[in-house]
Amino acid sequence: MRVLLQRVSRASVSEDGQVLGAIGRGFCLLVGFTHGDRPADVAWMADKVAGLRLFADPEGKMNLALGDVGGALLVVSQFTLYGDASKGRRPSFIDAARPEEAVPLYEQFCRELAGKGLEVATGKFRSEMIVEIANDGPVTLMLDRPPTVEGRGPSAE
Repeated sequence: MRVLLQRVSRASVSEDGQVLGAIGRGFCLLVGFTHGDRPADVAWMADKVAGLRLFADPEGKMNLALGDVGGALLVVSQFTLYGDASKGRRPSFIDAARPEEAVPLYEQFCRELAGKGLEVATGKFRSEMIVEIANDGPVTLMLDRPPTVEGRGPSAE
């Protein structure tokens, strides 16, 4: 599972001129899944995102989490995060999970975040969307969670 997180002052996603989701201050999350991603990986990532301290405290240090500042999340599916452009001119997307595998994980991720008391707005899975992001800072992080394997890997920690 891979998440490109951007701290934003506002963000929105639209399709055919219709706004599907919009937030003010918070995080815009572009989310991609790969083969073998599991619900445990999704839960880990939701905990990671919810707990990241990327907002300034009164001294100007990044010490506050999303919940501390009343921030929201815009979560947008982004299979191209698993694009491989190392060979040739056209990227390969074979590392991206197929929709039937990715949709339940995406929906779980949104539920996990909402279950932490966070406001979650979304786009529309498998849709051509326009994402507008006002990156605040700018602050951008790539969060990567390799798929877990029984008995080893990240969830065996």
